[in-house]
Parts: sequence; structure tokens; C-alpha cells
Amino acid sequence: MTAAAESTVTFDGRFARELAELAVPWQAEEAPSPVLLVLNEKLAKDLGLDPHYLRSPEGVRLLVGNHVPAGATPVAQAYAGHQFGGYSPLLGDGRALLLGEVTDQSGRLLDVHLKGSGRTPFARAGDGRAVVGPMLREYVVSEAMHALRIPTTRSLAVVATGRQVRRDDMLPGAVLARVASSHLRVGSFQYARATENMDLLKRLADHAISRHYPHAADAGNPYLALFGSVVSAQAALVARWMLVGFVHGVMNTDNMTISGETIDYGPCAFMDAFDPAAVYSSIDVSGRYAYANQPVLAEWNLARLAEAMLPLIDEDQEKAVAPAVEVLGGFRGQYSKAWSGGMQTKLGLEGAAGSDHDAASGLVDDAIALLKDGPVDYTLFFRNLGKAARGDLRPVRGMVLDLAAFDAWAQRWQALKPDPELMDSVNPAYIPRNHLVEEALSAATDGSLAPLELLLEAVSDPFTERPGLERYAEGAPGDFGRYMTFCGT
Repeated sequence: MTAAAESTVTFDGRFARELAELAVPWQAEEAPSPVLLVLNEKLAKDLGLDPHYLRSPEGVRLLVGNHVPAGATPVAQAYAGHQFGGYSPLLGDGRALLLGEVTDQSGRLLDVHLKGSGRTPFARAGDGRAVVGPMLREYVVSEAMHALRIPTTRSLAVVATGRQVRRDDMLPGAVLARVASSHLRVGSFQYARATENMDLLKRLADHAISRHYPHAADAGNPYLALFGSVVSAQAALVARWMLVGFVHGVMNTDNMTISGETIDYGPCAFMDAFDPAAVYSSIDVSGRYAYANQPVLAEWNLARLAEAMLPLIDEDQEKAVAPAVEVLGGFRGQYSKAWSGGMQTKLGLEGAAGSDHDAASGLVDDAIALLKDGPVDYTLFFRNLGKAARGDLRPVRGMVLDLAAFDAWAQRWQALKPDPELMDSVNPAYIPRNHLVEEALSAATDGSLAPLELLLEAVSDPFTERPGLERYAEGAPGDFGRYMTFCGT
């Protein structure tokens, strides 16, 4: 395949062009011997990129940023952020580059972004590099989230650079190519506001409206409408995280998108046993970003966005506070409605009304109490409930400690005639279970991609049980122990 295959896709540099103050032109570090490890062929085709071309030497060099296609304008993005509650006025892409934007086959403008492509002016003490294991983790988890119908950045490819990277040990380096509706963050607005450049702040907001919420442009107060749209998107997103037991792990304001997509899969994990206090980040010693805290921290992050946007909402910032607070006040109700409705659907009780709605709400509360009562595998519990809705209570009943409480709950639940097919459509059989992720990443680091490929096969179609994938539906082995992931890798 010749380079002509590339010419069917035109890269753009809209972010760099419209928001130059937030974009530092930069080039990726040269990869000495790049080797393609995994390529998302369907996503490539959706973007109009020829998979055969991307597998060619020039295509692989594009995926690490060493071949810059026509129209692309690689930049490191500037942004600020609250990290674990502490404000940093300048963070930015320390090891990442926005290669440019492309228009996919359905007409959507999407970012193509590189992670692990070398030091940038924002790198501080970091080396700007990434290693194979964590980049493959983001590939697996983001694609699993997409298959679970949760808004997310997507992974296009992981390329080994041929360079060893020093961490605790020397590890093989890699670059992740990922795709997003944009990489605009709460931290982008915080940075623009901190510069006291109102023209920049307004252009940033206009850019966000144009790319994500064009309806806001017609509102009486477009910037208040933009803020309200982000509040709604994040309420829905975090509810979806909670419904599948996903723990992001590092919900800093620079990791909250304006689009409402999940971004930056660093110290993240899916819960095995249900635990409201579940934490998977080695540096989250206080449990700030524990599973149960995620809705609270999302609301906190949105308050920081409101602060940054006040001058846009009203020139008199004191007058802007009340409407911003009113819009932010809608977060809890929107989140609660999304979560409660989602939980009722997980129980096969979608659309309950009147007294049935009250009964369904009570069943949700009592199901959570059953899960809290003992180490119950969250994903398997709901999947086995689908079997119970078909008449076989034994698998799920065998998971709980208080059998009398479960039997009383199950009698009330079955009286509402739960729909097992509905349950199977929302309760996954397969998630990226932590022991399987670690198994796959360890093997890939040692040069074997077979376990990764099998894991991807399972999580890419999570609701359909298939023969031969039984171990991918099972909980963690008893000796797996406490699971922890790490930042900065």
C-alpha cells in the first residue's frame, strides 16, 4: 500500500488555529524502531484511514508522530487543573500531542491524539514517555467502555517505540494513538480564565459550543447553556460509570472533558467485589476518588468550571453566580434520575410506574444493601440475576451471605416480573477484570499478545456469552489480593 492511501483523509488543525494561546507547536520524539502492537481496524475505517496503510512503515510512523500528514499541526495543549484538590495553574500535555482533527465517515470532527510521544514544554520532571503495559491498559479499558455504551475516548493503536524506558525497572516504551470528540477539559477553561484573557475564554467557549453543543448558540445566554450542557453530560456519564462498577481513579479537573467523554485511563479499574470505598490508585491515599465519591467529585469539578466561566455568563460576575449555582444545582437530580433508572433497568424493571415504581426503588436500595453485606462480585451478581429472572435462582443466591434477606428480596423482585432479556442487554458478562488485564499486560510486556487479543475479543462484545470465554466471566481468584494501579507510567 502506497502513501496515496493516506491522501483520502485530510487532517485539520482547528484547535491550533482557533486557540493558538492553548497550543504549543511541537514534534514527537523520534521512535528508534517502531512496531505496531495492536490496531483498531474498525475505528481506522470509521475515520477514513486505510488499515493497510497504517500497518505500513510510513503509517506506523504516523501513529507515533514521526510522519506528520498533510494538514496536521502537532501541538501540546495547555491547561490548568485541580489535582487531588490542589490547584496547579499550568499543567498541559507533558507527554502527549494533538496531531490534528479528522472528519469521520459520519461527518463528526474528531481529535487524533498521541500519548507517550516524548517530552514537551509541559513535561516538568517527566521523561514524556510511556510504556507498553499502561498504554495497552488504556486501549483495552477504553474499548471495553465503548462496547458498554459509555461515552469515551477511543483507542486507535499502540505502537512499541523500540526504546527502553526507565521506571522501577527498564520497560519497553510505547505510544498510544487515541481518538476523541475533543480534548477540551475543565482545566482548559481554568487556564484560560487564569490568564485573564477574556477574548481567549470566549473563543474557547465558542469553540466548545460549535464542536459539542451547537444548540447552546441559540439560547438566550449561550454560555450558561454551555455550562448546563456539560453538567447534564457529566451527570449522565458518571451515572454510567457507577452502574458498571467503574472507578476512574484520578478525577482531577484536567481529566474531566467538556464533551462528557471518559478520558485518561491511568489508575482505573472495574470493581470485583462491591465496595463503596474501592480505590485503585496508589497515590489516592485519602480515598478522594473512591467509587462512591465519584458523583460528589464530579459536582465539585463542575463548580470549578462554573467559577472559570462566570465572566462569560454575566459581565457582572456577582450577577453570574446565582444562575450558575442554579444550573449546577441540577446535577444531583439529573445524576440520581440516571442512576436510579439505570439500576432499575439492571434489575429488569424498566418503566415501572406508580406503586411499582416505589417498589422498584425499594428493591434497588435493598439490592445495594445485599451487596454491601459481604464480598459479592458486582458484575457477576447482576448477570446471575438474569438467570434468576429465567427461574434459576441458585447461581445468584449462592453469592450472598444473608440467605433469608435475599429470599425475601427475591420474592418481592420476582413479583414485578423482571425482564431477563432487558437485564442481559445492560448487565455485561465480560468486563476487563483486573486479574485478566494484568495477565494480558504482563504477557504483552514480555512479547506475547495472545492473552491481550483474547481479552479484547471478550470485552468488545460484553453482553453476549460465547463458548470458550468462560474464564473471562469469572471473578478474581482468591489469591489475587488487593489491586492497585499507578500514575505516571
